[in-house]
Order: sequence, then structure tokens, then C-alpha cells
Amino acid sequence: MEKKKEYYDVVVIGGGPAGMTAALYSGRARLKTLLIEKSLIGGMATYTSEIENYPGFVEPIDGIELMKLFDKQFRRFGVDVKLTDVKSVAVSCSDRIVSTFRTDYYAKAVIIATGNKPRLTGAQNEDQFLNDKGISFCATCDAARNTGKKVMIIGSGDAAIEEGMFLTKFASQVTVSVMHDEGIMDANKVAQEKALSNDKMKFVWNTVVNSFEGDEDGLQRVILKNIKTGDLIPVETDTCFLFIGYIPNTSVFKGLINLNERGYILTNESMETNIPGVYAVGDCREKILRQVATAVGDGSIAGFMVEKFIEEENYIQKEIFEAEGLIMAYIYNASEALDREYLVRVEEIQKKYSDKIKLRRIDIYKSDRIACRLQFTKSPSLIIMEKGEILKNITDLSDIDAVIAAITK
Repeated sequence: MEKKKEYYDVVVIGGGPAGMTAALYSGRARLKTLLIEKSLIGGMATYTSEIENYPGFVEPIDGIELMKLFDKQFRRFGVDVKLTDVKSVAVSCSDRIVSTFRTDYYAKAVIIATGNKPRLTGAQNEDQFLNDKGISFCATCDAARNTGKKVMIIGSGDAAIEEGMFLTKFASQVTVSVMHDEGIMDANKVAQEKALSNDKMKFVWNTVVNSFEGDEDGLQRVILKNIKTGDLIPVETDTCFLFIGYIPNTSVFKGLINLNERGYILTNESMETNIPGVYAVGDCREKILRQVATAVGDGSIAGFMVEKFIEEENYIQKEIFEAEGLIMAYIYNASEALDREYLVRVEEIQKKYSDKIKLRRIDIYKSDRIACRLQFTKSPSLIIMEKGEILKNITDLSDIDAVIAAITK
């Protein structure tokens, strides 16, 4: 089956708050923008029952409701949305190609906003109780069905403790397995104080999950293991919620862009990866804090930088590949003394023959992406073009007479 080809200025991969913000900025800049999301617009933020630290909302707002507002806003600017899975991303000198099962999307720039996914415990029988069989990652989604029941929380970070407190509004008892000594949690102090004073919350310290037990109808109990004594502690449980961290959704980009040892994408403060025209934002990139507010910041920066990147790409296309008449593109490295010396001589030539040829200076000191499109092999080089076609590629500039002859011939 031959794939369809579609062309965009910007393709955003991922529909969480970072991706939607990036799409908002690029769409508002009147760039032809596509947002691809494989499952749920809003991402992990939709799993949060109450968001209290997003600016502009005096009262806590439900994560689903906040993401609906994000969704409605970015679509105002004509952004296309495709609900499908990205199979691969490839990069050439002139294009970035985002491939799905049926279509290859060609883009001038790509913004990766693939977020992350919940980490599993690795305990015995875990796989048997995934997919609505008793193990959950979303208190908001499954709170109502656990009304009057016993539930368990694995983890003690902000998400674990805050979602545990939310569950006390429905469940008869919330048992929290904490791997630390008594009184020590990873959550913020305010959340800890509220949880410890909540009569419905029970803490089992120094424990991890040893196994999950139940039958074909679902989970019945969780067997905890005391990491100091080795004792096994069975806890009758209707649903077990896992909040033990996340794994970035970046495996499809391995080998293409730089990742750290945990799989998070490495960027600079401009959200640029090591590949020109490819940006990363939100929870999939290496950063200190992963919150909706920081995701929005990432997305806005990437959207702004993409606009500048494409402006430069369009200028290059117009001034080099679509320019009228003869173009003399001098490719050089500004840090090299010989390259700078030849630049002066090339500029003298251009002045002498200004009625016949236009000079374009291309410095590869910071990036060779423009030179790559000109098929350069070394610097300095002088490439003679007409109507986007390369006529001559001169790599030996020591004989200036030959350069002149090449231009005037």
C-alpha cells in the first residue's frame, strides 16, 4: 500500500498541554499546523481531579475541564488534528517526515510533545489485572466505581497523596503503601499534613508490592512486602492505584535525537533538540518540574522558536533556491582563518561581477543545515546556482582565476 503524502509547516506530536500550547502558537502565527495524538487530547493532565497551581484559577479546576479549554482555544486557529499513532520520524536536509500507518506528513519543523506513561511495579501477576481488572492509574476515572470500597495507593509523591485524598471522598478506606520509614513521604508538606490527618487514610510503611492476587473477575488483594523484615502483608483491595513515577514516551525517537539515560529528550532553553527543526516540550524532555504550568511554558517557547525557524527557511528558499539569475553561495566556517580570508576574496569577486551574480554567505559554524541542502562536502566551498540548480561546486579556491572563469563563462 502506497502511503499518502501531506505537507505542513509544523507537525506537533502529542496532544497534552505542551503540545496544544505549541499548536496554538504556531497556528496563531498562520503556519499550517497539524497536531497528532494517539489517544486522548489533554494527556496525563486529564487524570488529575483538582489542579490548584495553574495561574488564573482562584478555585481548583478539574484537569479534564482545563484541558477542554485548551482544546477549544488552539482549534480556533485552524490547527488540523489527527487521532493516530506515529510510527517513525525521519529527517533530511529539507524535510522532517512524520510517518503514521497510512500517511507520511512532511513538515518544515516538528515539535515532540509525547509526554510520559505511568511506571509499573513489576510485581507478580501485575499484567493479569491491567486494563480495568483492578489496577488503575487514574483516580478521577475510577473514583465513583469504588464508592464504599477499599482501595490502595502505591507511592508517596504529590500525585499519590493528592489522588489518595480525593479517593477518600468515595472509598471506605484508602491504604497507602510507602517504601520509606514512618512519617517520610515524597509529597509536598501541605499534602502530607492533610493526608496524615485524614481518618480514611491508612499508611503501611517500608513496603513495596510483592504480588497481586485475584481471579478472572478482577483484583482481590495486594500482597505487600516489608523491605526491612521481609514480612508479607496481604491487604484486601478492590482497586490498586499506581503512582510510582513515569516513563517518557520517546522510544520511537531513539537513534534520531539525543536522549538521557532515562529516555528523556535533551533540549536547550529554546526547546531545540540536537536536530535542527526538531523541538521537544513538556513531560517527555529532561527538566526539573513537570506540571501543566511548565508544559505551557515549554510549548509557548517552541511555538515561538518554530515561527522564527520557518521564517529563516522561507527566506533561504526565496533568496537561494528560487532567486532569479546566478547565485554564488559561499559556504564557510567563520571560526577558520583561511575561510575568512577566502570570504574577503570572494566578496571582491562579487563586487567586480555584481551585474552577473549575487552572493549569499552561508556560515556553518553553528549549523550546517543550509549547506546540507546545497550538497556541500567541505568548507570553504563556492557553489554556483541558477533557478535552484547547482551548476558548479568549487572546493578549491586557491586559484582565484579559475573561480572568475567559472562565473564569467
